[in-house]
Amino acid sequence: MSPDPVATGPRPRFVLASASPARLKTLRNAGVEPEVIVSGVDEDHVTADSPGELARTLAVLKARAVVSTLDDHATVLGCDSVLEIDGVAYGKPGTPEIARERLRMMSGRSGILHTGHCLFDTSTRQEIRELASTTVRFADLTEEEIDAYVATGEPLVVAGSFTVDGLGGPFVAGIEGDYHNVVGISLPLVRRMLAQVGISWPSLWAPPRKIQYDETEAARYDESRGGPERARAAADAILELLPKGGRVLELAVGTGTVAAELVAQGNLVHGIDLSPAMLRHARIRLPGHVAAADASQLPIADRRCDAVLAIWLLHLVDDSDQILAEVSRVLRPDGVFITTTEKRESARYATGRTPDDHRSQDALPVLVARAAQYGLHLDGATTFPGPPYGNSPAPIYPLIRFRRR
Repeated sequence: MSPDPVATGPRPRFVLASASPARLKTLRNAGVEPEVIVSGVDEDHVTADSPGELARTLAVLKARAVVSTLDDHATVLGCDSVLEIDGVAYGKPGTPEIARERLRMMSGRSGILHTGHCLFDTSTRQEIRELASTTVRFADLTEEEIDAYVATGEPLVVAGSFTVDGLGGPFVAGIEGDYHNVVGISLPLVRRMLAQVGISWPSLWAPPRKIQYDETEAARYDESRGGPERARAAADAILELLPKGGRVLELAVGTGTVAAELVAQGNLVHGIDLSPAMLRHARIRLPGHVAAADASQLPIADRRCDAVLAIWLLHLVDDSDQILAEVSRVLRPDGVFITTTEKRESARYATGRTPDDHRSQDALPVLVARAAQYGLHLDGATTFPGPPYGNSPAPIYPLIRFRRR
């Protein structure tokens, strides 16, 4: 039997017109890696006859705004969520005071979470508008719980002032309907909408790119990458940007050379890497503190890290979005993400010039724009020298810090 040509052919260009990390994570968990383009629609000045219609209208506006920016064919999905209680629509509260008031009002009651979906396929010029609604029952909340939840900052930036997949999960007593719709995107509904424009869900599946090092490469990695000298220089620069104390996670820890230098300076560092060969070396330097894991699917609960490091990682990946989403998820509020950027930009930094816009995943313009979508904002920078190679001058590595808002 021949394979299904839809599932094995080129993947359609699928665009998510939303800045929501929860929607992106939901799609990724379902095997879909969308291109993210934020619409920029001003939600505060849009009105409609009902909360459900408001959610659908906002979804349409988001999808159309992104479609208007495209210069090639794509299938664009816009989504927006609104909580309805007693016929009133509740979006993002924005301030702690409003969040507290809403949570008190929601305590022990039920509401309807509406998520509008708009799929626009530029090839067929089809626009499909749908609404999914799920009943949510809220637990009885104490004042202490409300104050603690508001203090995390989470309810300030989500529709209805709560999440079901985050810190607010224990405060949701039950739901009637599609769980994913409460997160912000109904997967069964999107699957049916895609089918209407001739796109099968499996055709969007894409395996993540894996970077592996065999035992030979791992054995010579330190020597070929500047050895202890470069590791110490990197660690010294990281210490300039790293908050004192707390839990530090290094992505793609490799052989553990940089992490070991940080531990020697009194830091608690854990590391993850995909390569078994590299981890065999890292376990010698960091016994009990390294594990095999993918930086795009971290085996860590939400908001558990004070700092995350990515040293010489992002230039290896095809798309940094999933890693940035995971970094944002595991960082505590005010936590920091420290990463190297493209070293060829160092001359531009030194002379105060604007970075080149056409660079790889660790390019500064790309990185700053994408990180902001996940609440990570540029907060500091430094550089450190690497060892010279042959007759070439010693390279200068830019190192930047983002802070989780």
